[in-house]
Amino acid sequence: MKWNAVTAAAGLIAPAHALLRFGCSRLTIQRLDPLVTPGQNPSPHLHQIIGGNSFNVSMTYPDHDLPSLSTCTSCQFTEDLSNYWTAVLFFRARNGTFKRVPQIAQAGMEGTNGGMVVYYMSDALFDTAQRSTVTAFKPGFRMLIGDASYNSREQARDFRQITYTCMENQASRQPESIGFPKTPCKLGIMANHRFPTCWDGVNLDSPNHRDHVAYPESGTFESGGPCPASHPVKIPQILLETVWETSAFNRKEDWPEDGSQPFVWSNGDSQGFSSHADYVFGWDGDSLQRAMDAHTYVSAPMLTSQSIAEQNKCVVKDMVGEDFDSWLTELPGGNEIF
Repeated sequence: MKWNAVTAAAGLIAPAHALLRFGCSRLTIQRLDPLVTPGQNPSPHLHQIIGGNSFNVSMTYPDHDLPSLSTCTSCQFTEDLSNYWTAVLFFRARNGTFKRVPQIAQAGMEGTNGGMVVYYMSDALFDTAQRSTVTAFKPGFRMLIGDASYNSREQARDFRQITYTCMENQASRQPESIGFPKTPCKLGIMANHRFPTCWDGVNLDSPNHRDHVAYPESGTFESGGPCPASHPVKIPQILLETVWETSAFNRKEDWPEDGSQPFVWSNGDSQGFSSHADYVFGWDGDSLQRAMDAHTYVSAPMLTSQSIAEQNKCVVKDMVGEDFDSWLTELPGGNEIF
């Protein structure tokens, strides 16, 4: 899938000063992955998904156009019919059984049913000016960050900004680690997924869902590093924050006898290095570009907000039909621990 490069380059001259931050309720939890394994039901491991309710086993563009097929979204802004998903966190008890870890809402978003907090930024989170120019994603755009097969710190460094925060309270944001926290976290573990911020300006996707996007040539997005010549178009940085309520599993007598941390991703990763997230663009019309072109910080008066109660109502049917909420003798799909 390709985008007209002339149109993409023209977008570079448009002013953009915005940071959006909003909550999204859980749309569904299912063993489906229409980006990596389209058409496969079930997919290899469990995901938690937010966004528009046209999410399905297969979502090939242009046949599956999210804004036209979705009738609701689990996100705050009704214009955002995109889909976002990550793996699911499980607690592995000393006796070898597994329990899904619930998600909790961040401060100010109480009542949200699971889900995540989503950011779209043109500059660093703490920069209220948000002065950089960015070009919004185009219909059919999709990307993946992280790799479900990674099992080492060195591999995880391929992706600069996939981290964890051991949360003492709702305000905790530091320090961040590349692997799972090694000690109990008073509130929970926040999984942070920051997507690349440079696009080749042509391809809406690539075979591995990564090659059409890139990190800045030097530094990081937050330091304002330039995009490489191969990926000259600066796009908004998407940040996903998922707070996993691990506090209910903090009894050390339930942890492994060797004292190692007890949490695993649904793909079997017990170290945290395989953390990954998927994105399929689905904003209605030019609503995202308008929002990024506005001089706002967090607020978005040009977009339509819905209540948390309305967000919670937006769900999709179970297409797999398996139990993931009981105490389980193995991970959904039978994934081995690594």
